[in-house]
Amino acid sequence: MCCKNEEEKGRDAGVKRYQRARKPAWLRRKLPTSPEYERVRKLIGSSCLHTVCQEANCPNQWECFSSRTATFMILGETCTRGCRFCNIHGGNPLPPDPEEPRRVAEAARELGLSYVVVTSVTRDDLKDGGAAHFAATIRALKEAIKGVCVEVLIPDFQGDEKALQTVLAAKPDVLNHNVETVPRLYSRVRPEAVYKRSVALFRKSKRLAPEIPGKSGLMLGLGETEGEVAAVLEDLLDAGVSMVTMGQYLQPSKEHLPVEAYMEPEVFEAWQKRALAMGFLDAACGPFVRSSYKARELFEHEKTQEKRCTL
Repeated sequence: MCCKNEEEKGRDAGVKRYQRARKPAWLRRKLPTSPEYERVRKLIGSSCLHTVCQEANCPNQWECFSSRTATFMILGETCTRGCRFCNIHGGNPLPPDPEEPRRVAEAARELGLSYVVVTSVTRDDLKDGGAAHFAATIRALKEAIKGVCVEVLIPDFQGDEKALQTVLAAKPDVLNHNVETVPRLYSRVRPEAVYKRSVALFRKSKRLAPEIPGKSGLMLGLGETEGEVAAVLEDLLDAGVSMVTMGQYLQPSKEHLPVEAYMEPEVFEAWQKRALAMGFLDAACGPFVRSSYKARELFEHEKTQEKRCTL
């Protein structure tokens, strides 16, 4: 009888999975209806803005829009990378719109937001990766809305520390950057990204601005093993990340990577407990959880836990 290789052993030791199965019942949800959903959608459209909720076909957009929440996506709608899990299309993007930071701030103010998440497509074509545009958007929001909290979900800026420093100097309240998956799967899932570079981003951030909490997220169901996920959590914790999100990968189209496994809700509950036991100040884990889902609640809980730790 042949011995199994390490990857096969890891899969056998992993959590219960449903290989290439039909979408299970817990991933079917009724879309809510609300006047607020239409209000948010129309305001974003009339402001010539983009949200990652719409561009990435997020399963939570109805819920978030209905509660007047949106994750603004700056720097256009065309990404310079071709991650095989992402629904945002790639190509040659247009130059950044200098008026976009102002429009984001005006839309957020009109929506009555006190917590705003700002992300972007990856712009490897720009010298600073779009860092100055992120900084301008943070400043515009803080000038337009008194007491607003701003979370930025940034790309890796190709490891450029100066670009990272530009964003941190604008004083975001949370620095978010998703590692997305385990190192072994990077070549298949996000071939133009580098796992170690993403982890190093948090080390740099902690050195440059230790007061700004770090946050990262992973998708499950791409073929990772339990041990590999645990190792990523250890890496993030060691790099200074205090908040983590974990959700189920859902295939946006037939052209994207297939789902290797659907994880039961109990699996996500177990990961949440495990992350907290490891030392993360907060964790959000569930089939529909995405990196900016209920971001305010996660941030506020993290701050509460941080205060307790310093007592």
